[in-house]
Amino acid sequence: MDHTAIVSVLFASPLLGFLINGIRRNHHSANVAGAIGSLAVFISFVCSILLWIDLQGMAPDARRIHVVYGSWMAIESLKIDFGFWIDQLSSLMILIITGVGFLIHLFSVGYMSHDKGVAKYFSYLNFFIFNMLVLVLGDSLVTLFVGWEGVGLASYLLIGFWFTDGEKAAAGMKAFIVNRIGDAAFLIGMFIFFVSFGTLNIQELNSMAPTIMESTWFGIVTLGTLFLFGGATGKSAQIPLYIWLPDAMAGPTPVSALIHAATMVTAGVYMIVRLNPLFIAAPNTMMVIAVIGALTVVLAASIGIAQNDIKKVLAYSTVSQLGYMFLACGVGAFTTAFFHLMTHAFFKALMFLGSGSVIHGMEGEQDIRKMGGLKKYLPWTHLTFMMGWLAIIGTPGFSGFFSKDEILWMSFHSPRGHWALWVLGVIGATMTAFYMTRLMCLTFWGKSRVAKTLHPHESPATMLIPLFVLAALSVVGGYVGIPHIISEILPGHPANILEHWFQPIIKTVPGLVAGDPAMEWGLMGASVALALISTILAYQLYVKNPSAIERFTQKINPIYQLVSKKYLVDELYFGFIVNPIVRLSENLWAYIDVRFIDKCTYWAGDLMKGSGSFVRSLQNGNLQTYAMYIGIGLVVALSLVMMR
Repeated sequence: MDHTAIVSVLFASPLLGFLINGIRRNHHSANVAGAIGSLAVFISFVCSILLWIDLQGMAPDARRIHVVYGSWMAIESLKIDFGFWIDQLSSLMILIITGVGFLIHLFSVGYMSHDKGVAKYFSYLNFFIFNMLVLVLGDSLVTLFVGWEGVGLASYLLIGFWFTDGEKAAAGMKAFIVNRIGDAAFLIGMFIFFVSFGTLNIQELNSMAPTIMESTWFGIVTLGTLFLFGGATGKSAQIPLYIWLPDAMAGPTPVSALIHAATMVTAGVYMIVRLNPLFIAAPNTMMVIAVIGALTVVLAASIGIAQNDIKKVLAYSTVSQLGYMFLACGVGAFTTAFFHLMTHAFFKALMFLGSGSVIHGMEGEQDIRKMGGLKKYLPWTHLTFMMGWLAIIGTPGFSGFFSKDEILWMSFHSPRGHWALWVLGVIGATMTAFYMTRLMCLTFWGKSRVAKTLHPHESPATMLIPLFVLAALSVVGGYVGIPHIISEILPGHPANILEHWFQPIIKTVPGLVAGDPAMEWGLMGASVALALISTILAYQLYVKNPSAIERFTQKINPIYQLVSKKYLVDELYFGFIVNPIVRLSENLWAYIDVRFIDKCTYWAGDLMKGSGSFVRSLQNGNLQTYAMYIGIGLVVALSLVMMR
C-alpha cells in the first residue's frame, strides 16, 4: 500500500470537511452538514484500518510506518521534519479517535438537528479530529505540540459553541486559559530536552533515554518529564488543573463525548506512554504522577457523589478515570494505562451520548432530581446506558473490570507502586460504584419525578445506533487485554493481545516480577466486593428508601454542602490566585502604565511638539529675518575661527 497516500487522505478528509462546512456555516440543514462531517471522519477511519492492517503484516519489531513530507524547520542544530509516525501505539489511538469520533458525529446529526449553527458545529468537530490526528501521529514533540494546541483551540470553540450565553462562553475561556498554563510547562519540558539531547524527535529521544535511573530531583530527565507532566495535568484534567473539565459540560453533549471521553483529555496519558523510556528513567517523576493520579481518583469521585447535573456527574467521573490512567503510568503499567484509555473511551463515550439522549428526551432538562422512572419512556437508552454503568463500576466480564483491576493490581505489585496507592484506588472504585449507581437510580429507576409538562420520548435512530455500537464495545472491549491470572482459568487460556501488540515499543519497569496469584485474587476479590456493597447500598438508599438518604444528608449538611460546592476549589483559586493577580495587574497598570509610561510618552510628545513649533516659527517667509539669521551665523562662525 502507498502509505503516503493513505496518510494524506487520513488528514485531508477531516480538514476538507472542516473547510466545506465552514464555508457553508450559515446553512441550517443538519442532514447535509452531518453527512459531510460524518463522511469525512468515516474516510479517516477506513484509512486508519488500512494502516493497522498493514502493520499486522510486518514483523513485530519492524511495525512502523514513517511518512515525511519534507523539512519543516532547519535552524542550526534544530531540525524538524514535517513527518508522521504510525506504529503499534499510534495506530490503535487513531482507530479510537476516528472510530468513536465517527459514532459521535452520527449521534450529533439527531442531537443538533434543530440548531441553527449546525454546519459550523460539524466544521469544528472535523477541525478537532484533524488536530487530534496531528497530535497522535506527529514524529516530534514540536509536531505533537501543534496538534496539542490545535485541539485546545477546537475545544475552546466547541465548549463555548453557544457563546451568546455568558456562562457557556466563560466555560470555553476557562478551559482555554487553564490549558495554556499547562502548555507553558510543556514548552519548558521541550526546551530542557532539546538543550540536553539536541533533538525533539520522539524516537530519537526515546533511544537516548538513560539506562541508569536518575535519583536526583534536578536531573535533566527528571526535570524535563516533570514539566511535560505539568502539561498533561492541564490537558488531561489532573490536580491542580482539573477545574476546567466540569465547566466544559457547557458545550453540546456530543462534544463532551468526543473531547472528554475518547480524545483530547487522554492526550496527556498518550504522551507519557509514547515517551515511556524517558519516564522510566525518572522514578521521582513517576512517583509524582502516581500520587497525583491516585489523589485525583479520590477527589473527583467524592465530588461526583454530590452532583445533580447528569453531565457534571459524568464529568467528575471522567476526571477520576483519568486519574486511574495516570496512576497506571506512575507505577510503570503503561500498557494497562492505554488499556484503560481504550475501555474508558467506549463506556464513557456511551454514557455521555446516553446522557445526551436523556436530555433530548427530557427536552433539555439535566437535573437528575427531576427525572426518575425514565426506563419506561427511554427503554433503549436505558439498556445501553446500563451497559456503560456495568462497565464503569467494574462488573466482572465487562471492559472496565479488566482494565481497572489490572491498574489496582499493578499499583500494589509494581516496584514503583505502594499499598497506599492501592488503597486510594480501591476507595475511588468504591465511590465510583456508589455515585454511578446513584445516577442510574435517580435517572432511570425508582419513582418518576418528571414534571407533568414534560413528555419524555426515545431518541431517533441516528442517536440510538451509536449507543448500541458503544454498548457492545463496552461489553467485549476488555477481552483484548485479559490479565494473565484470569486467562489461566478461562477455556483456551486467551492471550493478552494488547500486551503482545505493545511489547516491542513499551518498556517494563526494572525489577518487575511475577506476582503471588493468591494475593492478586485476594485484592481483586476485595475491590469487587467493596464495589458490589457500594452498589447495593446506593440502590437501597435511592430506590428502596430515599427518605433515609435525605435524613442522612441533613445530618451531615455542612459536609455535604462543601462536597457539592466542589470543596470550594474554584473559590480558593479565585481568592488566592486569580483575584490577587487581577489586583496586581490593575496596580501595575495604574502606576507603571498610566503614571510612568503614559507620562513619559506624553512628555516626549510635548517635547517634540514644542520643538516643532519653535522650528516652525523660524520659517516665517520673511527675507529680512533670513538675512539676519545669515548674519548671526557669520558672526558666530568668525568668532569661533578667531578663538582658535
